[in-house]
Amino acid sequence: MMSAIVLTHRWLGIAFCLLFAMWFASGIVMHFVPFPSLTEAERFAGLVPVDRDGTRISVADAVAASGIADARRVRLIQRSDGPVYVVSGSTGSRAVRASDGGDASVTSADVALTIVQAYSRQRGLEAVRAAIVARSDYDQWSVPNGFDRHRPLFRAALGDAPGTEVYVSSLTGEVVLDTTRSERAWNWAGSVLHWIYPTILRSSWALWDGVVWTLSLLALIAALLGAVLGIVRVKIRGRQLSSPYRGWHALHHIIGLVATVFVLSWIFSGWLSMDHGRLFSRGQLTPTEAGVVDAAPDWRDASSLDPQPISPLAREVEWFAFNGHVYRRDRVGLGRQALIRAGDAPRDGPAPYLDRQEIGDLTARLGTGCAAPFLLAGNDDYPAQSALPGGPVYRTTCGDLWFDVDAADGKLLQRLDPSRRVYRWLYSALHTLDFPILLAHARLRDALIVGLCTLGLMFSITGIVIGWRRLRAWLASA
Repeated sequence: MMSAIVLTHRWLGIAFCLLFAMWFASGIVMHFVPFPSLTEAERFAGLVPVDRDGTRISVADAVAASGIADARRVRLIQRSDGPVYVVSGSTGSRAVRASDGGDASVTSADVALTIVQAYSRQRGLEAVRAAIVARSDYDQWSVPNGFDRHRPLFRAALGDAPGTEVYVSSLTGEVVLDTTRSERAWNWAGSVLHWIYPTILRSSWALWDGVVWTLSLLALIAALLGAVLGIVRVKIRGRQLSSPYRGWHALHHIIGLVATVFVLSWIFSGWLSMDHGRLFSRGQLTPTEAGVVDAAPDWRDASSLDPQPISPLAREVEWFAFNGHVYRRDRVGLGRQALIRAGDAPRDGPAPYLDRQEIGDLTARLGTGCAAPFLLAGNDDYPAQSALPGGPVYRTTCGDLWFDVDAADGKLLQRLDPSRRVYRWLYSALHTLDFPILLAHARLRDALIVGLCTLGLMFSITGIVIGWRRLRAWLASA
């Protein structure tokens, strides 16, 4: 039995020592430089006030023109080529011209370039030398599935000092991603390596999922076997513990014993990051719950909101369905909005939201024995963030089921069943150390992550040296 463990660990270690080192080193980079994305602040900064005079068709007409039967949200934004409605449902998104209901998708590189130039000017980015450099479904920075409803994407290089590149959705004409030269460079050493994220693999989600899940599982097995051997091979001399090995083997043994708990928990939680419903729930709504949350409204009800004028400062206007009602929110600032329900007067206050009663009326339909919603604290063990900076999030508990709703836009942010709550600790907490006490002390968390990953990297380097020597001796004798 022990000989089988030794042989399995030896050859798995040789096969995976480089992968371990890559994971630990890239994990440090990822902690400080996340994968490129367009933040909400960046997206909103690129918007301009909506041309209300250019909006001539109703919301209901826009939904009909879009052809999206299950539309739940409609946004009105101002593009460089005029105001457009962006209609969204579970089946996808589509843009229609607010002037006549015509198709507002972007097929021309010239139109995409004018959108990029207008967006860049609004954000204060230099775009004198901007040019469209590609139109493609996938590249290294647009592989996440969230971009599926926007493909293909136009990629524009601004030609500025930071090397900014901006991506435009061909279906909605919105800017959906930006990257800089620095972000791209660091992410080659961070996220791309850590997630094994080359475009050719990640563009097929199923293939990428299977490959990384399998590699992570084999790495976990190698680490577990190493932990068993490390503990069994400890020698007790008097009151002292010592290693029977010398040189690099002793260093590998000693560092391994010191780092065992961290290495095992980190590799295990990293494997769980690829769980995707294999062992734990994915937090998805049941068909019955989805029927309540995702029910499409009668968009003709939106016409009752027309007498309430859109603010001249509004950079984005959104109509959404919530518990059978149609709401309109005028976003006049990154953290400021005005919310109106069909048939009601505008709500008071600088940033009104859905109230506790409205949210409770919806969540009460999602389960039995639901308690009244309560405001989620910023340091909650199971955090959820509003789409509006500083916006409130309400949680309703229905027995073992918890539902978190964004009071700013009515979106269901989380469905937490017992399985999902356990997963939060076994994956997120163990892998990123986002324990509430550490989140409250960011520098301590940074130091722990860097220190522990460095320890893991040192451990991996000793494994690389041992593995290389073993492999070289085996090849010489073959």
